[in-house]
Amino acid sequence: VQLQASGGGLVQAGGSLRLSCAASGRTFRTNAIGWFRQAPGRQREFVAAISWIGGRTEYGDSVKGRFTVSGDNAENTVHLQMNGLKPEDTAVYYCAGATYLCVGSGCYDEEYEYAYWGQGTLVTVSS
Repeated sequence: VQLQASGGGLVQAGGSLRLSCAASGRTFRTNAIGWFRQAPGRQREFVAAISWIGGRTEYGDSVKGRFTVSGDNAENTVHLQMNGLKPEDTAVYYCAGATYLCVGSGCYDEEYEYAYWGQGTLVTVSS
């Protein structure tokens, strides 16, 4: 499975960006797509995830109410709509694919749950 993230860029605080993650290859092996981010000098942080089965979504506490993750199963693409961006959202954003099936709450919010990782896309929010 190959994952390609795109859509990053420079935006002013309060603005919006839409990231995309396009999956190719053996996409049937993934049960969920997640987004993580890593700011300079900080650990990678969970942002959001969506399960292909049932469309269940999960969000990190710092982005709840501002970010929305959605998926297009037919196109094997996941989008991350980011509104109300803050300077602290500045980071490299990565999308990742999880192969195991998790049901219930609290799924897909840890790095170890993901088998495939795409390259990052840089989001910079200016104050």
